[in-house]
Amino acid sequence: MSASLIRKGLELLSDDIKDVSKVKKQQQTPSSATVMDLVSTNRQGVTKQVKRLQGRLGPGKSKATVKDKRIKSAVEEFRKKQGKSHLNDNLQYFMKSSGKAPDSDTLKILNYNSGRQSRSHPDKPVKKAKEPQSLFTEEEFQKFQMEYFGRTVEEK
Repeated sequence: MSASLIRKGLELLSDDIKDVSKVKKQQQTPSSATVMDLVSTNRQGVTKQVKRLQGRLGPGKSKATVKDKRIKSAVEEFRKKQGKSHLNDNLQYFMKSSGKAPDSDTLKILNYNSGRQSRSHPDKPVKKAKEPQSLFTEEEFQKFQMEYFGRTVEEK
């Protein structure tokens, strides 16, 4: 008697168990066989039409919603894309580092950057030829002339 009671109870509960299993199943894409009934008889574009009719119901379905999106203002977007200006930071850095380089270093830098071509180099100052100085003075020459020639010789 207990076995018959259990059997009847299982039969009554079996309907409830079947309904729960149907509810838990996820909605799946319709098979191509069921969709083929809906497709036209034209031979061209059948596979494309089947895919369109099947749609994306299964796990590949897009779940993007507007509910979670936060609307951003155009000003925020502009500021984000612009970036920060570093002008003040750079000015502070250059104002802070005030030091003068020695003249020898600046000349080295200028000479290094002047280039290797002859047109890049300034002309060096030409040294003037000095007149050859005599060991004797004019008075000594006149005295010599008087002794040697007996008179002073004048140039014409």
